[in-house]
Amino acid sequence: MAKVPMTTQGAERLREELNELKSVTRPKISAAIAEAREHGDLRENAEYHAAREQQSFCEGRITEIESKLADSEIIDVTKIEPTGRVIFGTTVTLYNLETEESVTYQIVGEDEAEVPAGKISVGSPIARALMGKNEGDEVTVNAPAGDIDYEIESVEHL
Repeated sequence: MAKVPMTTQGAERLREELNELKSVTRPKISAAIAEAREHGDLRENAEYHAAREQQSFCEGRITEIESKLADSEIIDVTKIEPTGRVIFGTTVTLYNLETEESVTYQIVGEDEAEVPAGKISVGSPIARALMGKNEGDEVTVNAPAGDIDYEIESVEHL
């Protein structure tokens, strides 16, 4: 199976969530199940069934995070020599040639994408159009709303 790229920040966020689930959430759910068992008949015990459902969700999320971390290739872009070329993890400032506005995006892994925070997936149309290009290059992005022409103002390794 091919490794999935992930930034160091994305991996750290997943590790923190995993730690929270294992050390805080899982024990709380176990305590809730134990308490619900004390209430008697489990067939008609809504608290017990709700706690078991939470446990199932928690264990599924733990498995999912562990799998993502195991299948990821963590890339620390700050340790890569800046060349002005757009690669995974770089922060790119684009100048829209039509609207004359600038926008900044960091190219991140699929699970890390958060457009309002300026993080776009490596598989997005914008990132695909930018990969391998250099500062000063003009790029046409085939977006769902139509073609958009950008100039790459800067490429930073943050």
